[in-house]
Amino acid sequence: MRTLSEMNAGELCVVKSINADGELKQRLFSFGLRRGSHLQVKATSIAKSTIEIEIGTTLLALRYEEAQRIGVENV
Repeated sequence: MRTLSEMNAGELCVVKSINADGELKQRLFSFGLRRGSHLQVKATSIAKSTIEIEIGTTLLALRYEEAQRIGVENV
C-alpha cells in the first residue's frame, strides 16, 4: 500500500487507511476524507511540501506530513 504523499499529480486513488488521531482525523473527516473515499491528486508543490487533492467537489491542500498518514491504493 502506498501513502498519499507518494502519489503524483493526476493520479486517482481510494483511501484505505488514515493513521491520524484527534483533531487531524476530525478535520479530514469533515472534508469528506475517510476510508473508501475516491480522490484525485490535482497538484503538488515543487518540493512536495504540500499536496492538493480533490474529493468530490472539494479541493483540499494537505501538508506532506499529513499525506504520509493516509494509505491509498490506485484505482
